[in-house]
Amino acid sequence: MAKKKYINYKPSKTLWQDEIPSHWQETDLRMVFTENKVKNTDLIERNLLSLSYGKLKRKDIDNATGLVPASFEGYQIIEDGFIVLRFTDLQNDKKSLRVGYCPERGIITNAYVAIAPKENTISKFYYYQLHFLDTIKYFYNLGGGVRQSLSYKEFGRETVIVPEPEEQTKIAAFLDYKLAKVDRFIHKKKQLIKLLNEQKAAIINQAVTKGLNSNAKMKPSGIEWLGDIPEHWSFSKLGVVAKVIDPQPDHRAPKEDPDGLPYIGIRDIDLHGKVTISTARLVVEEAITKQEQSYEIENDDIVFCKVGTLGLPRFFKKPKSRFGLSATMVVIKIPEKKIKVFTKYFLESNYVLHQINSIVTGSTRPALGIKQIRKIKILIPPLYELDSINPYISKIESDIFKTISKVEKEIALIQEYKTALIAEAVTGKIDVRDYEIPEIVDEESNEEQEEELSLGDESKEIEN
Repeated sequence: MAKKKYINYKPSKTLWQDEIPSHWQETDLRMVFTENKVKNTDLIERNLLSLSYGKLKRKDIDNATGLVPASFEGYQIIEDGFIVLRFTDLQNDKKSLRVGYCPERGIITNAYVAIAPKENTISKFYYYQLHFLDTIKYFYNLGGGVRQSLSYKEFGRETVIVPEPEEQTKIAAFLDYKLAKVDRFIHKKKQLIKLLNEQKAAIINQAVTKGLNSNAKMKPSGIEWLGDIPEHWSFSKLGVVAKVIDPQPDHRAPKEDPDGLPYIGIRDIDLHGKVTISTARLVVEEAITKQEQSYEIENDDIVFCKVGTLGLPRFFKKPKSRFGLSATMVVIKIPEKKIKVFTKYFLESNYVLHQINSIVTGSTRPALGIKQIRKIKILIPPLYELDSINPYISKIESDIFKTISKVEKEIALIQEYKTALIAEAVTGKIDVRDYEIPEIVDEESNEEQEEELSLGDESKEIEN
């Protein structure tokens, strides 16, 4: 589809748009929406909804987790076509999507603003317009108070762009159709990434528990889920081949300090061990000094998460600046490089996951003790075999990582296209009035087309 523009434009009164089609109007949001004030009196509605990543999703009202009220009578009832906006904590949370479109009747916390469309207001069009404002972070310039919240009374005075109702319907239908294609494409690419990671895990698991020689003599391991292992391989305990260090044995969380030093957790370390300092917590310098005095972490030491998402071994790449390691991790030091590399891969195996699951404590936040980690059983092949196993796994990891990186770039590009398409349609930069949406969508044909997309061709294919 070639992008078609309107013939005439005029200046816009909004703070976020230079011009709009000359026949479009502008008005306060309160002129096209009303604030919802319907309470869930006597619990007449039990379909609990939650706003998550810009989507309204169902939750089990009888097993709701997180911050839940003593009674859901104080919640508000929302209907299909309502728009929900989360205008709390604008100062501290600048990443979340804050606008959701309600697809069904339900209840949601009254901490959110819910708006109902007036007559001749096509709610889906305004959802896309408000979603556009959400993506450009317009809401963060509004609001007040200590945590910068925004009420409907204030937000209702914000200017919105108003095409004719028929044109609103056309734009909303156009975006529904196009974005459905985009979302299918993204879903398939994410499924591909999942399959690639599963393939990598299977290859690594085979190599570290069976070796590369398919003709090697095998022996029973004595462990049901492990099966046979090479006859000449032996078991050891992690604490025998490695020095396992607890970076914070007293388990006291250090005090945070905005002018302090980074306190690195597993989320700050990528798959290659590179640290992103900007995402780390900042804590008092004394806590970091105490760690530095007790041990020294070196490049390519293994870090291993022992609280929360267990495992995730990484070869640690030291940042140039001073830092500390979170108490949620341990440091694994192995002097023999070949064994260190193999052990890192082995710690990713299904065998180790089975061990962890059998000894883990805690249900809401699983944890392993340092003694338990030292007792993890690992397989040790002869050093001469590691000369072939380690490079083999390294190449597999590298090849799959490159493929995943390419797919992730494709997803990022199509996400950018999706954002741009919404912005262009709801602000009148493109004219979609003559666009004909197919009455019968051939899902199989679409999926075949989407499968053929390659880097750089995403938006071109989706536009067709």
